[in-house]
Amino acid sequence: MKSILSFLVVLFIACNASNSNDAGHNDKDSVIINNNAGDTKAENKTPVKSNNKVYSNDRFKNVTAQKINDTTFLIRGKAQVFEAAFSYVIKDGDTELKQGSAMTDAGAPAWGNFSFTVNIPSQTNSLQLILFEASPKDGSRQYELPVPLR
Repeated sequence: MKSILSFLVVLFIACNASNSNDAGHNDKDSVIINNNAGDTKAENKTPVKSNNKVYSNDRFKNVTAQKINDTTFLIRGKAQVFEAAFSYVIKDGDTELKQGSAMTDAGAPAWGNFSFTVNIPSQTNSLQLILFEASPKDGSRQYELPVPLR
């Protein structure tokens, strides 16, 4: 009886491991695209341009920005942030063009992965993305990480 039970447990674990590997498969050429209606779909698109620079600080690491087209950038990296949430602003010089937030796949103290796209209406050459963690106490910006987009 013990051997049958052991066999079933091993079979169950093996089946679940196989399913989780398939669910976690991610084609490296897949990009998540968010349209204006809020729908998310995966498209096989290779980013047009990468500046090949990686940005890091105490809360963000391995952050890259890849240009998808004239107005869309793919932002990827890791963050060690409270409740897996962080925010960003996109600036053109001193003017904030856009604000947003994103999530990682794990909260602090773990380093969670993130990947999101941003659409920028401006065509200037001084665009900058600033990632930051909002203070749980007062909402102030902490650990700002500037990432040039152009």
